[in-house]
Amino acid sequence: MARYTGPKTKIARKFGEAIFGEDKSFEKRNYPPGQHGNARRRGKKSEYAIQLMEKQKAKYTYGILERQFRGLFKKARAAQGITGEVLLQLCESRLDNVVFRMGIAPTRSGARQLVSHRHITVNGELVNIPSYSLKAGDVVAVREKSKSLEAIERSLSNSSQVYEWITWNTDTKQGTYVSIPARIQIPENINEQFIVELYSK
Repeated sequence: MARYTGPKTKIARKFGEAIFGEDKSFEKRNYPPGQHGNARRRGKKSEYAIQLMEKQKAKYTYGILERQFRGLFKKARAAQGITGEVLLQLCESRLDNVVFRMGIAPTRSGARQLVSHRHITVNGELVNIPSYSLKAGDVVAVREKSKSLEAIERSLSNSSQVYEWITWNTDTKQGTYVSIPARIQIPENINEQFIVELYSK
């Protein structure tokens, strides 16, 4: 499926935060892109513009295109619980996201590539669908033949993040998606209520 492959720093500057992870170029120029990016902008953003911006930020953060994101929203709205919170939980439950959270890949796009190239297993079975939705208790592991991949070794050695809803064993290169994360456990700076309001119009 098509993905955004353009300049990531430009997108990060648009939102004013490094949504794709560590970015030295963004740190140097953390103001909006364009000729007048560093100047003060006049005018207040409309409610619609703010809501749209938040939806775009979520889509770029998780690497999901509009059609798929809208499908996740419909699923979240039909589920029990707070729609916005369920939406983010569905995004977090994606296999590519969990591979990223486990530290197997340094970025979500890198995690997506590992999944697509058949380096990841779920409950012992090869899964090459990045959007595969994990359930609590699912075991995610690096395929036996891929355990010595330099990119995976490097990513794991640089990974220091720990999440309460995920376990990881570096020796066996496998972890468990223990539970669906609560909103407070999801570190992304996204105002999901704006997204709900936008889609509810």
